[in-house]
Amino acid sequence: MDLKKRIQSKDGYVAHFTKTPFTLQEKTRNLCQQHNQDPDNKNILQALFGTCNDYVNIAPGFHCDYGFNIHFDGFCVINYNCVILDTSPVRIGNGVFIGPNVTITCAGHGVFPAQRKEGMNTSKPITIGENVWIGANCVICPGVTIGKDSIIGAGSIVTKDIPNGVIAFGNPCRVQRLITQEDRLEYSEGMEKE
Repeated sequence: MDLKKRIQSKDGYVAHFTKTPFTLQEKTRNLCQQHNQDPDNKNILQALFGTCNDYVNIAPGFHCDYGFNIHFDGFCVINYNCVILDTSPVRIGNGVFIGPNVTITCAGHGVFPAQRKEGMNTSKPITIGENVWIGANCVICPGVTIGKDSIIGAGSIVTKDIPNGVIAFGNPCRVQRLITQEDRLEYSEGMEKE
């Protein structure tokens, strides 16, 4: 299997850092820099991700490894200073809000010191379900799936899967409670939806 196909695979992998396709990252770095200077230019996002609809909004300060490994299923807002290490596929569902200073990282390193020293890297895909809200300053770790309709509280470190329809936060991130009808908001007077 060639290296690009390996990093696009839905399976995680272990590799030596010299097997990382750095030439693919050069184009991505340039496109991220262009986007950060001209965030309203949808052509740049199209070139970065391969396919990108008009409903994906990414604030400046965005960085990723490859871009082609990030897949949007619809509307998405990514706030300032987001980093996505897409060494494996990252799937982002429709209706996702990602707060400022969030890191989503498929990449890791060997735990055993000698292997880490010799450059052993790991990677596992990440899935973010539809209608998820990730608060500011969160870190989403390799191999995590966040279930649809869930909220990840600000400053959380997500190391394990999060189920659908819950509020979770902390370090490590843990489910705190279900989202219920009692969480429904009412518009303030004079601020109703038109």
